[in-house]
Amino acid sequence: MSIQQLCLIIVLAPLAGSIIAGFFRNQIGRVGAHTVTILGVSVSLIASLYIACQLFSGSMPIENSILYHWATGGALIPYEFNLGFLIDPLTVVMLLTVNFVSLLVHIYSIGYMADDDGYQRFFSYISLFTFMMLMLVSSNNFLQLFFGWEGVGLVSYLLIGFWYQKESAIEGNLKAFVVNRVGDFGFVIGIALVFANTGSLEYATVFQHANYLASQNIELFQGHPWSLMTVICLALYVGAMGKSAQVPLHVWLPESMEGPTPISALIHAATMVTAGVFMLARISPMLEYSTTALAVVLVIGATGALFTGILALVMNDIKRVVAYSTLSQLGYMMVGIGASAYSAGMFHLITHAAFKALLFLGAGSVIMGMHHEQDMRKMGGLWSKMPITYVTYIIGTLALCAIPPFAGFFSKDTIIEAAQLSQIPGSSYAYFCVAVGAMVTAIYSFRSLFMTFHGQPRMDKHTWEHVHESPWVVWLPLVLLAIPSIIIGYILSMPMLYNNPTILSSSLFVLPEHNVLAELAHEISSPFESVLHSVYSLTFWLTLAGVLIAWICYIAVPSIPGYLARRFSLIYKLLENKYGFDAFNNLFFVKGAKGIGSVFYNIGDQKLIDGLVVNGSSRLVRWFSSRGRAIQSGYLYHYAAVMVFGLLGFLCWLILG
Repeated sequence: MSIQQLCLIIVLAPLAGSIIAGFFRNQIGRVGAHTVTILGVSVSLIASLYIACQLFSGSMPIENSILYHWATGGALIPYEFNLGFLIDPLTVVMLLTVNFVSLLVHIYSIGYMADDDGYQRFFSYISLFTFMMLMLVSSNNFLQLFFGWEGVGLVSYLLIGFWYQKESAIEGNLKAFVVNRVGDFGFVIGIALVFANTGSLEYATVFQHANYLASQNIELFQGHPWSLMTVICLALYVGAMGKSAQVPLHVWLPESMEGPTPISALIHAATMVTAGVFMLARISPMLEYSTTALAVVLVIGATGALFTGILALVMNDIKRVVAYSTLSQLGYMMVGIGASAYSAGMFHLITHAAFKALLFLGAGSVIMGMHHEQDMRKMGGLWSKMPITYVTYIIGTLALCAIPPFAGFFSKDTIIEAAQLSQIPGSSYAYFCVAVGAMVTAIYSFRSLFMTFHGQPRMDKHTWEHVHESPWVVWLPLVLLAIPSIIIGYILSMPMLYNNPTILSSSLFVLPEHNVLAELAHEISSPFESVLHSVYSLTFWLTLAGVLIAWICYIAVPSIPGYLARRFSLIYKLLENKYGFDAFNNLFFVKGAKGIGSVFYNIGDQKLIDGLVVNGSSRLVRWFSSRGRAIQSGYLYHYAAVMVFGLLGFLCWLILG
């Protein structure tokens, strides 16, 4: 079987499962729906594993093939739009990550969605989402990338608003859809500029023109030339800001928690929100030639890493705590990209996929046990009732906080060190944000752990008596995600980050002056050495300080948070209102749009169109008709007079003419 055929199987197997579960849901029933979709994703994962083994063992070269020509410009306009696959290390890493998490989410959903009326529809949607994501990561051109990009946006809209009877779910999916369209506007401009200046959308061709693009200028405003490469990269980054929820286009992600919890794990941990990080890593041959674009990515990513993490400190909904944690960790990934440590950013994407999916699914297990209660203030003491969920949640928390030797330590710590070594403008600010962010991460993560599983039970007696561990179909994915959350960092840190060459070397491009990972490689000889040296790093002690603060505030002296909220009420109110982003958007965009619409309606529609054009034309016709009716008197001498005057007028015109 050829690589191209394997690629088709990887992509189309989840699509086939989605079509069968969606269109034949009544015929195959619930068991049939989850069976065909799980089978489709399993086939895709097995084929991805086979390709990974072949590629990384050296038995297979990088595959860049065109499946078919979608459109051509002919002889006069030489362009081609193709559908094809690029199978290189970066693609394979994403294929394995997406399929692995998707498979576990499918299995988990059997238990979580068991009582839902839209069971078959749900499995059809998540399998369709997997197909779109696989199309995105396997593409060899910007057009196919855009297809997958918009596809995951569409299906995420359907999944976030899956419970369409809930007003908050509808608001959440509309918000996600609209904010992502803002980002996609920039993305389309970037792709259009690429095509206009290279005549192609194929990655290989575009990257060959990187030096040319870097040498050209473009005037956005007359007399103010900009580097063409900078404009293209920034436009593409706007798309990544929307999809990967970067400040200020981050506001949609917390609201998307209104969807079912498995969706939070699939979309907001491992797949859709990391699409922007993947895309920026893919265009590293372009991004490297724009220091301005790298600096923007670095600064915005660092801002999100710290300040969205701080918001998690005041959230009481367990899913929203994990959601703001996702925003923060996406910021860390972007810092890795902005510091030209692309491998570190991608490595954190992989480790984050494991431990964040674990935390989301663990939160879902808690919500099931609490009969769909999500407020942590009504939890407590659950460790004895849900031991498997508790242990796996601890593992996810330790990995998120980058406690060695858990997975998050190797990726997150590398990003922090890369920011410290980077010479990109804004790197000092970025290092401050990600270092302090490590302590903030520890505080909100262990706050969530302590409030949920420790202390005295704060729910009513009936709820407490009925809390129990989730069924095996729910806790099994937790256990399977806990394993990579522990060991994957230790296994992959050297091949991903420090070996020469690394796993991703053939997919990424880094200028020598930006290669901070090469500097770090001189200091790191083994993952065990990284763990031993962690005690000498500032980040390690800041993290431990965060754990200690969380223990004091939520176990030892639980009255402290309430006191601080009252003592610093203005700051607390600011955080509770999420820095006012939602209020500003509501005031400026929502009310502004309504105001503009009101003006157009009252003046344009009511007065101009209805008043002047429609009603005005009818009044004009009525006036002429009333005057014409007055002429039709019925008297013979009136008609004779009109004939005489008409004849007289005609004779005058004839004589004078």
